[in-house]
Amino acid sequence: MRAISPSPGLATFYRYDVIERMRNPVQLFDAVGLGLFAVIGAGKALDHGLGPVGAVMLGILTGIGGGMVRDVLTMQIPNVLKRELYAVAALLGAVLVVIGHAFGLASAPVATAGAIACFILRFLAMRHGWQLPVAKARK
Repeated sequence: MRAISPSPGLATFYRYDVIERMRNPVQLFDAVGLGLFAVIGAGKALDHGLGPVGAVMLGILTGIGGGMVRDVLTMQIPNVLKRELYAVAALLGAVLVVIGHAFGLASAPVATAGAIACFILRFLAMRHGWQLPVAKARK
């Protein structure tokens, strides 16, 4: 006789909202990559003489670029074009790097803090379903 074990389907039935928000581990790794590439892009821009605004913009672009390519190759609408907190998380990481650079702080701890802040914001947005507001059409 076979032992009866709890079904993943049963767990999904009762915890569907949590599972749907996370969808799969790819989004978790995407959040890690978003943070790392955003701070690396901002740091490289500062190292090569770009100003603070240019460094932040390059950090955002570097962070969201990989996810956009992935989504386009899998024929999905890129996350950055949805209401999700995606580019805003990259903005946070890049801004922290630029602020740390402006105050003359060591780059490694600042980059680590920026990447962690970016990851946490993106993870919490995925976990809690946080989205950006959308303008409503006038009638």
